[in-house]
Amino acid sequence: MASSSATWLPAGAEEIPIWHGAAPDMPSQARPKESASPIRKVPGRFYTAVANVSAPTMTVFQPASRKTDAAIIVFPGGGFRILAIDLEGTEICDWVTRMGATCVLLKYRVPGGNDYWDDTLNRRVTPPVPLALQDAQRTIRLVRANAASLGVDPAKVGVIGFSAGGYLVAQTSNIVKDTYRPVDAADALSSRPDFAMALYPGHLCRDGHVLEPSIQATKQTPPTFLLQAWDDPVDPICNSTLYASALEKAGASAEVHLFSSGGHAFGLRSPGNATGTWPELAERWLRAQKLLPSDQPASSPGR
Repeated sequence: MASSSATWLPAGAEEIPIWHGAAPDMPSQARPKESASPIRKVPGRFYTAVANVSAPTMTVFQPASRKTDAAIIVFPGGGFRILAIDLEGTEICDWVTRMGATCVLLKYRVPGGNDYWDDTLNRRVTPPVPLALQDAQRTIRLVRANAASLGVDPAKVGVIGFSAGGYLVAQTSNIVKDTYRPVDAADALSSRPDFAMALYPGHLCRDGHVLEPSIQATKQTPPTFLLQAWDDPVDPICNSTLYASALEKAGASAEVHLFSSGGHAFGLRSPGNATGTWPELAERWLRAQKLLPSDQPASSPGR
C-alpha cells in the first residue's frame, strides 16, 4: 500500500525544496500524488520506491564526526520512473556520513524526467526537457552556494549515482550548459561536480553500441569512479566501458572496476559477493583524490 513520502525519511531529517515555488517546465496536466511504497524484494528485504515526484527536494545528512570538508550528492536510481530512495539513497548517505563527509540526497522528478523506457510504447523516450538534469544541476549549485553553512569546501562537491542516477552523474560531469533559466544567485555557480562516482550506470550505451552523443567528455570532466557487474541484466556493461573509453580518449582521470558477477541494483546489500567490496574501493579512490584523510580506516557498510 502506498504511503506518504515522508515515511522514508529518517528521524530528524528534513526535505528542503530546491526551487522557489513550482519546479520549472512542469507539464500543465495534473499528476498523481507523490507516494512511497515497498516495491520489490532485494536480497533480504524490500526497498522503498518513491513515485510521482513533482516537487524535488534535497535532504542533508551531516556526519557525527567530520573527517573531511567534502560533500557528496546522491542520485538514486529507478529508471527515471521511480526512485529507489533507501537502497540507493538514505543507505548510501549512511555510508557517506560514516566516512565523515556531508551527504546530500536528491529526490529528483520522476517519472519521465529524463531518458527512460516506456512500457506502453515499448520504446525509449527522451523528453524535450530533462527535468531530472535540471534538478541535479540546481542541487550542485545550491550545495556550493550554501557551502559555508554546510561546513563544506565549494571546490569539493561530488556526486554519486546508481543506475539511472549514474546517467545523471555523466550528464552533470559533461553538460555544463544551463538546462533552466537562472532563478537566483546560486545559479551563477558551476553545476559541474568536482568528482564523480557512477555505479552500474544506465542510459549511456545506445543502439549500435555507441555512447549517448550528448555525453562529450573533455579534460574538464571530473575524476570519475566507475563500477559495474558483467552479468548486469538491466544495464549492459557497455554503459561503463563506453564511458570509460570516452574519458580515456579525452584525457580525463578515471578508475574502473568490472566484476564478473553481481547483477544490478545491489547498493550496499551484496555481502559475500565481490561487488560488496565497492565501498572500500571507493574510499581508497576518495583518499587518492585527497578527499578523505590518507590514514582513515575503511568504514563498514553496516548492512
